[in-house]
Formats: sequence, structure tokens, C-alpha cells
Amino acid sequence: MSARALPMQKAGLSPRYLRCQDPRQLLAPDVLAVFGFGRAAPADIGDPRYLRVDLEPLNEAQLFEVWTVDQPVRTWQIGNAQGACSETLCFGWINQTEGSGAPELTIRDAAEQAYRSLMQAVQASDHRHLLRIWNYFDAITEGDDDRERYRQFCVGRAAGLALEIDQLPAATAIGEHSQPRQLQVYWISAGQPGIAIENPRQTPAYHYPRCYGPKSPSFARAMAAGSEHPMPLLISGTASVVGHDSHHREDLALQVAETFRNFDALLGSACQRGLSSRPRFDQSSLLKVYLRDPRDLPQADALLRQYLSDDVPRLFLHGDICRRELLIEIDGFHGIS
Repeated sequence: MSARALPMQKAGLSPRYLRCQDPRQLLAPDVLAVFGFGRAAPADIGDPRYLRVDLEPLNEAQLFEVWTVDQPVRTWQIGNAQGACSETLCFGWINQTEGSGAPELTIRDAAEQAYRSLMQAVQASDHRHLLRIWNYFDAITEGDDDRERYRQFCVGRAAGLALEIDQLPAATAIGEHSQPRQLQVYWISAGQPGIAIENPRQTPAYHYPRCYGPKSPSFARAMAAGSEHPMPLLISGTASVVGHDSHHREDLALQVAETFRNFDALLGSACQRGLSSRPRFDQSSLLKVYLRDPRDLPQADALLRQYLSDDVPRLFLHGDICRRELLIEIDGFHGIS
């Protein structure tokens, strides 16, 4: 692993949204990662701590997501994976282009290659325990039955990830709208294993029945860091799914209500296990709201105000949910110290 030291002294993770003209101004020595969103954000600024996510923001221009830590940070690169790490946490990312190579990579191939590279990088570091992964790729619901791109992605991810159920991290998978097609994967890993949290209202994703594809999705509903350092709860993409079934097809208001019933159950479970002290989202949270149809933004914003106070930071992004009948999905951090 090649690295260059970035001076600092200070562990934990504190994500936040900041407005800025130039993300270079955000790369302080205690910053683990900075994310821009959409075509207006720079594609590359020459620092592996920066990643542009190819999802268009719907409510905020020039808003960046910034992760700070309180330990020294150094950058690293292994093959096509790169990022930064502190003593206890590691941020890494891979952009895997589809259609490259001979023969051309399918989304299944791209997922398997990206995840093999991810695991190679993780296993070569002192941060071998995956806590959270984000996945973004084009046309997520294109194709029928087992040929659907999300189902094919799940097959490739499982082959490359090769983890036991009790090791699966929290995760999100959302469809973007960019060309050329590429799979964007980024993650947080740690020196200590996390504690997986499931939602009592939902079937664990890794136990979904065969009707959802040849390989069940490989993620936990949330993850608490198993560290003595202050860390937020890491919450997977959550939507209007009860058991394993989608509820309220094509009805945004009812889907939002069901999604927040899922959050109540998930956060309640975390609190009962002593993994969180906050049963509701508040100013300590940081949320991403993915909308299939950008025209739903005014209604979605009004609906979320029924469940969230104005001091809960949230960013609306144009992204396709992995089931065609679902209109909205939300993920994020909660309980930031």
C-alpha cells in the first residue's frame, strides 16, 4: 500500500454537509473523505480523499459531504482502489467501468471485479472489517427477471465479496443516470468488527426468497461500530418494504410513511441493544433521500417535514431504487457525536 502522511493529531467519524465553491478548500488534515454530487461537482481534484458521486442533487447546489476524524490521516492506493485511513477507520473507493476489456464487462463482471479489488485492499490493510458500502450504477432495474441488472449485480457482488452472513456490512445500491456506464463503490472499514442490526419488520436481505434473484442481496440493515471511539450508526438504504414485500406501489405518501415505520423499528432495536441512545432522527443525523422521479421533490420534501424537524440535514438525490415500484429510499448516519 503506497501512502503519504498527512499531519494531524486526533478517531470517531463525524459526517456533515458543507456548502463550498471548491472542494479543495475542504481537505483539511483531519478529513477522511469529501464527496461531490452530480455534473456540477469536479470530477477529480488530484486527492484520493475526494470522490464525485454521479447522482444529481435535487435540492442543493455545491453541497459537499465531508467526513472528519480525530486521528492522523494518510492516503493510499492499491491497484484501482484508493482512499485514506486513520488508525481506526479506512475510506476507500473504486470506479469500475462497464464495457471495458475483452470480452466487455457486464454489470455482473464489473461488480465481481470491483469487489475483488475492494477485498484485496481491505485485507492488505489494518482495517479488515467492513462496516458500510455504497453502490451506484446506471440502469439498475433494466432487464427482466434474472437478467435485471440489480439481480446480476447481486450475483457479482456476492462472488467478489465472499463474506459470511455475520460479516456482511450495511449497504446501499442505487441507480444513477450517467454515461459511460460505471459502477461506483465506496466503503468504510475498521480495525474492529462492527455489530450488525436487523429490522424486526423486515426479512434480512440475505434471506430473501429465490423470487428476488439467483443471489440474495448481501447486506445488513444497519451497523454499529464495535469501537470505543464515538461513531454514528450506519444505516442502510431503507424503503417501503415489510417482510420482503414492497408495500404501497407507486404511492409516494404511503411509501414515506412505511419507510419511517421501518426507521422507528430499526432505531428502536438499536436502542434496545444499547447501540444507540437516540430513537428518532435529529440534528445528529445525516440523511440522503433518493428519488426515482425528480418531479416528486416538492411532495417528498413536504412529506419528510412531517417526520423530520428542519434541523435534520438531508440531501435529495435523483436515483433509481432497486425495485421499480418503489419511489423513494433513504439512508444515512445517526447519532453523530
